[in-house]
Amino acid sequence: MKRIVIPILSLFLIGCGDDPLPKPKAYLRLEYPKATYEKSSIPLPFSFEKNELAEPISSVKSSGSTKGVDIKYPGLKATIYLSYKGINNNLDSLLRDAQNLTQKHTIKADEISQNEFINTEHKTYGMLYEIGGDAASQSQFYVTDSLNHFLSGSLYFYAKPNYDSIYPASEYLKKDIKRIMESVEWKE
Repeated sequence: MKRIVIPILSLFLIGCGDDPLPKPKAYLRLEYPKATYEKSSIPLPFSFEKNELAEPISSVKSSGSTKGVDIKYPGLKATIYLSYKGINNNLDSLLRDAQNLTQKHTIKADEISQNEFINTEHKTYGMLYEIGGDAASQSQFYVTDSLNHFLSGSLYFYAKPNYDSIYPASEYLKKDIKRIMESVEWKE
């Protein structure tokens, strides 16, 4: 009997080692197609290049002196909202409004970095704000010629903000935002 009990007990002692550990959570590896850009053909006082991955721009919204378009990315569940206003001795208030809109995200943002933008060839100057953390918008920007035109934009996702989950899509769309800023041409 001892010959049977001792080997069985030793198997239990050897077999009962470390407790099993759960596997860590992982995120999907998301890969997006290489961006190809086309010039927009919309009835606005400016043109720009947009990613062909986005839906075609179907309409221009107007509200008083503000005109807007939505660049929708259904596959990424995101939209870049563009708003245009003509400058009429109100550049300071337009800049302040754009900066205040970004600052409203400080409640949920871990960080807000700003990148100055200057394109002397197209007479465009602006700022790109990158918002880190679980904020509603991951990017805000504005572009102006400082005399006649002011364009602002925001990136929003159709999902509850979870920075880790939307980070790959946010980085992909940040390149599109930079391309919009770089390619803006004012129509005189």
